[in-house]
Amino acid sequence: MTALRALLRHGRVVVALGVLATACAAVPPAADPASDAPEGPRAAAPGYKAPPTYAEALRGWRSAEDVNAWIGARFEYDMARAMRLSETQRSRGGRLPIHAPEAFYESPRGVCVDLARFGVETLRAIDPAAKPAYLMIEFTPVSVAGNTLRRHWVAAYERDGKHYFFADSKRPGHIAGPYASTQAYIEEYARYRGREIVAHRERATYERQERRAARRQERPAAP
Repeated sequence: MTALRALLRHGRVVVALGVLATACAAVPPAADPASDAPEGPRAAAPGYKAPPTYAEALRGWRSAEDVNAWIGARFEYDMARAMRLSETQRSRGGRLPIHAPEAFYESPRGVCVDLARFGVETLRAIDPAAKPAYLMIEFTPVSVAGNTLRRHWVAAYERDGKHYFFADSKRPGHIAGPYASTQAYIEEYARYRGREIVAHRERATYERQERRAARRQERPAAP
């Protein structure tokens, strides 16, 4: 009987340790608040076969899930470009063009706004009914290597009255949703990122509105 009780106690300990290990494995790693890059190495997607060209992708893809699968398999984050696109560098006149979807498909390396542009413009081409849009997220600023980083971009869309978000450089290949509202996503995303979100806006373009307004003012009046 003593031996049996000892075995039962040992069994309970083993089961308890197993449950604890499973619970720990289920907890996602904390996000690095100072970076928009993916967390750690990503699993390979050996079974994924991308269309050979962007034009063929547009002909074959039908939904955000198709775009997202390609992002998860192909996207690479470019930290050096992130520094060049920081507020610090842009204030010194160091503006860089945002990668166009066709070029990005050929060389899928960039930062959050490059990826968001690819997600939004591609989804507009294949599924405009999803109402694709940019979501600009403004965090409290952080400084990395002397460069101020504040804004982050993801792609947003709607389906059956619910809100979804993807093309996020922090979580490439992940679709967040459904959410009842954008605000619900923002609250959850702030907890995941470990950073305070001070503002957010859904926008039709990644371009600064004041620049677009200036261009309109510069156009000559019609005769």
